[in-house]
Amino acid sequence: MSKISVAFIDGHPIMMDGLISAFSRVQDFQVVARGTSAADAVNSAVVHKPDVLVLDLNIDGNAYEAMSKINGKCPNTKVVVFTGLVGVEYALRALELGASGFVSKGSTAEELCKALVAVVGGETYITQRFATQVISALRDASLRKRAAAAIKLSIREEQIVRLLLRGKTNKEIANQLAISEKTVKHYMTILMQKLNARNRIEVVLAAQNLSAEHKYGPTVYRN
Repeated sequence: MSKISVAFIDGHPIMMDGLISAFSRVQDFQVVARGTSAADAVNSAVVHKPDVLVLDLNIDGNAYEAMSKINGKCPNTKVVVFTGLVGVEYALRALELGASGFVSKGSTAEELCKALVAVVGGETYITQRFATQVISALRDASLRKRAAAAIKLSIREEQIVRLLLRGKTNKEIANQLAISEKTVKHYMTILMQKLNARNRIEVVLAAQNLSAEHKYGPTVYRN
């Protein structure tokens, strides 16, 4: 398997050095370019044609304009925004201008690696803690579907989501799936983390956003 070529564009020298040092040690990646401005971003994409360009929003020049140009001139280069400007509005604009990923600088290096692999594979990656908010706010239906696909649920989690949307209690879910109530609570904790929900009601609301894209319809379960 060939290495994933990466270009880093970041306005902070220390962050840049850290990123390049970290990714240079990972055998699946090859750093091919670096820069500090919007102009550098476009030039790096055109000249080096990396598989992925990791772009900070806080750089000299207009990062969004650079994103749009890269999307037009270099459609095979995926853009992943990696920024400290965390918020749904930043992610929305980036995705609508052609970015394939949006990762908070509060994330781990492991999550950034995961994001790069995902977008090269044709997926969309959004920092999990506000992914469901982004999905509900996206105007473009195709983008919503791509973003919703970034939140991966296991088969059991999907089963529980379907039953939650039908208003089932933990006890009823446990009976229908032939598992213990304690196990249901365990999965609810996982769903709260994945859907950035603080309680059961928020899990249901987030699941409603997901269900619109994943079409979690009625399913017959056999114990």
